[in-house]
Amino acid sequence: MTVRQFNAIHPLARRCLICKAGVAFAIFAFCSIAAQAEPFSVVLLPDTQFYSEKYPETYINQTLWIRQQRTDDNIKFAIHLGDIVQTPTKENEWGNANRAMQILDGVVPYSMVPGNHDMLVKQRDSSLYNKYFSPARFKDRKWYGGHLGENNDNNYCFFEQGDLKFMVISLEFAPRDATLKWAAGICQKYPQHRVIIATHCYMRTDARDTGCATSYKVPGNSGEEIWQKLVRKQPNVFFVISGHVLGVGLQTSTNDAGGKVIEMLTDYQGRPNGGDGWLRTLRFVPKENKIYVKTYSPLLDKTDEAAKETFTIDYQMTQ
Repeated sequence: MTVRQFNAIHPLARRCLICKAGVAFAIFAFCSIAAQAEPFSVVLLPDTQFYSEKYPETYINQTLWIRQQRTDDNIKFAIHLGDIVQTPTKENEWGNANRAMQILDGVVPYSMVPGNHDMLVKQRDSSLYNKYFSPARFKDRKWYGGHLGENNDNNYCFFEQGDLKFMVISLEFAPRDATLKWAAGICQKYPQHRVIIATHCYMRTDARDTGCATSYKVPGNSGEEIWQKLVRKQPNVFFVISGHVLGVGLQTSTNDAGGKVIEMLTDYQGRPNGGDGWLRTLRFVPKENKIYVKTYSPLLDKTDEAAKETFTIDYQMTQ
């Protein structure tokens, strides 16, 4: 409708149109706010090494559940925490891991990172990891940001919910100084993104690990050193997640900018049958500024209700 046509309408009719337009705008604005505040989930896949070795059906059960729940739980991303396989040189284990992760390809965005069992540690030889989970596997995915060097040992990915922008940076086992410098540069390149750091060795059940590199006699950094050299200096890092150490752990630290950083250990490989399919879901609820953490096994169709397994974390998402 042109301005001349609008002015030609009777004044009462014009008011009616304006009123209807206002209602439509209000509905549109409300829907936009609602979409922005919609809850969403991130799923953690900890230490699948025994599944790849002995219980491939359990691994498939996990990724199939993620695929099936992607709509109901609004799953935005899945993060593997390393130790994908038990023996880095056994191709059949990598084949099992590949078949499980293929279930998510093109359906749910996900990141991978090598643990100490995914490489010949002293040589940092991650050949089979990079045969199955190379940058080429992800290069056509819009959510895949990139990688360090020629392989996929260190990589970063994106996901969003409304106006909330997130980035997952996955770092090699006992990341070297050059790796931490690269990760810092990625954080600084995307200052508006909320960053989750995923690396196989960082937390223990009661504090940051101090022996990731020294225990294996390789150059690299421990969890404590990753905190000192990288995490505390980057104000947009709000979460660090790891596996490697049997059990669970949680602490909240304060970075140099005064912000809170959640640090979490998740590893169930010590439970029966290589872990019985237990994984962790992080349910972000922006309206409440909370993350609801749940430990769940699709294999058993059971939630672990223990206080250290199912709990709530305060996290500021909306003003």
